[in-house]
Amino acid sequence: MPDPIRILHFADLHIGMENYGRLDPETGLNRRVVDFLDRLDALVAYAIVHEADLVLFAGDAFRNRTPDPTHQREFAQRIRRLSEAEIPTVLLVGNHDVPAMEQRASSIEIFDTLAVPHVTVAAQPALLRIETRRGPLQIIALPYPVRQRLLTRSQFRQLSQAELDRAVTEIIVGLLEGLAAELDPALPTVLTGHFSVESAHWGSERSIMVGRDVGLPLAALADPRWDYVALGHIHQHQELNAGQHPPVVYAGSLERVDFGEEKQPKGFCWAEVQRGHTEWRYIEVPARPFITLRVDARAEEDPVAAVQAALNGVVLTDAVVRVIVEITAAQEPHLRDADIAPLFKDAFFAQINREVERIARDRLEGLEPEALTPPRLLERFLLAKGKDPEELPAYLAEAESIFGADVI
Repeated sequence: MPDPIRILHFADLHIGMENYGRLDPETGLNRRVVDFLDRLDALVAYAIVHEADLVLFAGDAFRNRTPDPTHQREFAQRIRRLSEAEIPTVLLVGNHDVPAMEQRASSIEIFDTLAVPHVTVAAQPALLRIETRRGPLQIIALPYPVRQRLLTRSQFRQLSQAELDRAVTEIIVGLLEGLAAELDPALPTVLTGHFSVESAHWGSERSIMVGRDVGLPLAALADPRWDYVALGHIHQHQELNAGQHPPVVYAGSLERVDFGEEKQPKGFCWAEVQRGHTEWRYIEVPARPFITLRVDARAEEDPVAAVQAALNGVVLTDAVVRVIVEITAAQEPHLRDADIAPLFKDAFFAQINREVERIARDRLEGLEPEALTPPRLLERFLLAKGKDPEELPAYLAEAESIFGADVI
């Protein structure tokens, strides 16, 4: 049996995400952008050192469809390293890479335009045959399905949204079947796509999604005609086919986007693919830690001291930290940012949120306003504002002098 073909599979770079970052004076980039590039550097180094036969990127290179030229340059420099190492690299177009108009180029099409050696851009559904150091490999590539480009016929115009969703799914499955019919059954095959699978677990990627999503049934992907399914689009790493052949795998993103991904490991997949058999593993990368601390200081005399106590034993070094402090309205003036900030000097970024307990008062003691006289209404109002009950006669007398006895 031929040696397995070694594939490095990753996805969802989203270069350009600047959440919780600030300018890095050495590079001129936002430090969160540097985080994403550092993860990509480590991935490229791994591919070169471990002699990957193919690097497969399953879509979403940038944060949006019109990336900053500097971000494009940084991405291209790293893809060039793979090209110089003569590692075939396939770049799939994701929803964040798709141009707004069909006639425009995608953000990664430049690699095809310049005919960069060993780099293939998959912008349309296609069956690719890639020659690797360990033999040929077939790749069925399904880039992000743009609904408006799939539903062009007049028969779709009167359908409901649910019917349109079903129609898009049927079209994509039909495309997949058409490409599968062209496969050489003797060669190892990888299916790569950028879309959601109905059984997958979603995360915070929904909050940054571009375009209406399409969900495919797992049954359409878990097919023994291919040997590994390399997915992008969902940021949480997961394998959907319960250890069966073929593995159906979301590599997940390389770096955390926000606190919705706080508990998720980040990394890429290493697959060794043969016809009829695949072994793969997940390689975790040192993504920047995200830490949430919730502090209930409502019963404490000093809310700052309560926050400090909650930090005991928590390693904040280089982490993005979110602190949620529960306090009463009376404590609110005593919880100042200037007092809290020094507690987080070791953190990469600290965000402090206050949840202030507002005690709702029944100002009218269950009575309808119409049932109370004006003096009684004024009395209830003054008490709700915290006035001393012994001072109420003076306030009522003053009100009477202003409005008259017939009103008060």
